[in-house]
Amino acid sequence: MELPQVKDFRELFLNGTPLLDVRAPVEFQAGAFPNATNIPLLSDEERHLIGIRYKEQGQDAAIELGRELIDGQPKAERTAQWQAFVRQYPEGVLYCFRGGMRSRISQEWIYEATGISYPRVEGGYKALRNFLLEEIDQSITEIQPTVLGGRTGAGKTIAIHQLQNSIDLEGLAWHRGSAFGGHVTPQPSQVDFENRLSIELIRHRAAGRFRLVFEDESKAVGSRHIPPALYEHMARSPLVILDVSLQERIDNSIDEYVTSALEEYQAMYGEDQGFQKWAAYATHSLSRISKRLGGERYREMNAKLQYAIGHLEQTGNPEAHQEWISQLLTDYYDPMYDYQTSKKKDRIIFSGNMKEVIEYLTNS
Repeated sequence: MELPQVKDFRELFLNGTPLLDVRAPVEFQAGAFPNATNIPLLSDEERHLIGIRYKEQGQDAAIELGRELIDGQPKAERTAQWQAFVRQYPEGVLYCFRGGMRSRISQEWIYEATGISYPRVEGGYKALRNFLLEEIDQSITEIQPTVLGGRTGAGKTIAIHQLQNSIDLEGLAWHRGSAFGGHVTPQPSQVDFENRLSIELIRHRAAGRFRLVFEDESKAVGSRHIPPALYEHMARSPLVILDVSLQERIDNSIDEYVTSALEEYQAMYGEDQGFQKWAAYATHSLSRISKRLGGERYREMNAKLQYAIGHLEQTGNPEAHQEWISQLLTDYYDPMYDYQTSKKKDRIIFSGNMKEVIEYLTNS
């Protein structure tokens, strides 16, 4: 029986189609897609052993070993997991790396167990990945970016979230874009970041949105790199500046670096351990920029940070963090911003507060 294949990759991503990834866990961790669930045909160890057999004795011997390794209980367990996925997501599709044997075996077992002809992706993960990379390149030729700049803490990400025609690069990269910008959970892989970005670009273009707003970023967001062609396109694009008071920036920074970050750590580790881990993270983040701050200024800011951590632990009030964050903004981030912006002055087309910037970007 010829089991169905899916070729319309654009519709898969536009519809948010659930994806059953039957590759080994190590492959999934290296790169996958937002709607993918990994229920592998082969474990990492099984895949490794089959790879050795293939190199030593060829394809037929490798296939035979594969059948031996997963016959019996492993087959029953994996088929049961696939059945549950298929029943929960009847509209889904499955894929392996190239859309070959692993996909076909998975399809056959699902059909044997359920009578359902569950489609597989023609060409597998590799074809989907190549499609998304091509879509990034195509998008760059079609979109007209506007870049939203402003000092650290101005609330650029807040503004981005209020605009329909925007892409939140920091959200896709899962990093707030500063020395204190990490989250309690790690960033996605570079491949995952690129895949997520491409899908966002596809969705905007499908909706007829080609004038897109991006936050002004360096070449990397945390440790994830913006595709060079997109970064260069952004670097040539019009710049809108979000200009707010120092106190607003301090308040926004406390909300991000202290309140929200602490909530993340406590949600992950519990109240007490979460507080200690967040405090260690904040202390480490400051130490990472100690050389740029200079020894004396770093020691002064670290003393303020440690006092604020203790005050927060005792009172639950984050107000003491205003001291070191104010100094961080004015002594560390602002000089860098002034230098970088001096080289971009000819690109600035508008400057205003949050309300004015949102109105301008919405209507332009």
